[in-house]
Amino acid sequence: MNYLVVLVPVAILLGLAGLAAFLWSLRAGQYEDLDGAAERILHDDEDKP
Repeated sequence: MNYLVVLVPVAILLGLAGLAAFLWSLRAGQYEDLDGAAERILHDDEDKP
């Protein structure tokens, strides 16, 4: 039962860290262009010799 005293705060801190990382990625614009990278790989480069 004593292990819960340690594991519960650790789990809460890890959850808050994950939430903070997700919110940071939203504000940094990581999810702005979801289709751009998927379509970019389909186009041939015209710069090839």
